[in-house]
Amino acid sequence: MFDVQVVSPEAVSYTGEAEMVIARTMEGGDIAFQAGHVPFIGALAVWSVEVLKEGGERDVFAVHRGFVQVSGNEVTILSDVSESAAEIDVARAQAALGRAQEALRADADDEDAAAALARAELRLRIAGVTN
Repeated sequence: MFDVQVVSPEAVSYTGEAEMVIARTMEGGDIAFQAGHVPFIGALAVWSVEVLKEGGERDVFAVHRGFVQVSGNEVTILSDVSESAAEIDVARAQAALGRAQEALRADADDEDAAAALARAELRLRIAGVTN
């Protein structure tokens, strides 16, 4: 077991102990951390962070970029946005998805719309809503 914090400028989404944390980095894809992991700092992608606790319980968070730091017996997720499934406003995410899809139909190279689409899809996936 090790200490985990998932934080954003708005709130602390999670603080507690875990057996494993799984995150997706910009440089290397998915990476899992367990107690005793070597020190690590990585840039996070727009993706989920999974906190696996004792007994198989799992908390999943939508994370919109940021950093993961492993130091000693601690894993810290510092993100622009981090939301649990319960915190996600599904109607707002669905509206954002529609706007992003419409913008991409008008301009397939719109990077802002593509980023908004990724964030909306992630939120809906974490909330358990299928598109």
